[in-house]
Amino acid sequence: MMENDDKKINDLQKKNQENQRKYMKTRDQEEAKAKQLVHELVVKIDKNPDDYHNYYELATVLVEGKDYQQAEELLMKALGLFSESDQSVTDLLKYGLGNVYYAAEEYDKAIEIFQTIVDPQLKVKAYVMLAQSYMAKGDNKRAMVFALTAQSESRDDPEVNKLIGDNLLSLGNFQQAGEFYDLALKVDANNGQINFDRGIVALVNDENYQEYFEKAKKFDPDYYEKGQQRLQDIEKFIQLNKNSDSKKNDQE
Repeated sequence: MMENDDKKINDLQKKNQENQRKYMKTRDQEEAKAKQLVHELVVKIDKNPDDYHNYYELATVLVEGKDYQQAEELLMKALGLFSESDQSVTDLLKYGLGNVYYAAEEYDKAIEIFQTIVDPQLKVKAYVMLAQSYMAKGDNKRAMVFALTAQSESRDDPEVNKLIGDNLLSLGNFQQAGEFYDLALKVDANNGQINFDRGIVALVNDENYQEYFEKAKKFDPDYYEKGQQRLQDIEKFIQLNKNSDSKKNDQE
């Protein structure tokens, strides 16, 4: 019996070590790709310093690598260089800077930047980011105002409808949240995140939820895995409510 247990432990250790090696290899490959991309964009900026797109793209790559300080410095420099350019140019750079602050969890700075964007092509995206920033701060009422404003200008945008659904879900308005997730799924039926959150709503509302979770697992397995603890918490909450209702009925 002890030998079998030892073998199981050894096998598990080997499996964990192999998984760790794979993870490290994948991470190293991704870091190498990111460094190469940064190098290529720096070369592009050196060759053509008048192309604002390269500054924006480089800042985006830096944010993905969590190098927020460099991304901020780059975009501040670009805003100085292109200060006399068209509104669309400066607003794109501002939008990038707002995203830097949002990713760095400096939500007040992000809000301040996003509120200055007036370019029609970016206005809806700025409203979305304002809503997300306020949600991150726990200010759901203001988040809803900006989310609904975004939806008034882009009614069928699945990202906007998902955002409203997320906000309603966090407020406990499950029925309404489901309606906005359904609107989003009409346009983006294979979105794993939307399917997962719609599945949670279906679970709470005692609807058929299995299909949503199956799609979520298929189309966004990472989001599905990360959501398992959240799913367990909701299932416990539902069970507690059922037990509470059962006790009330027994007392009556």
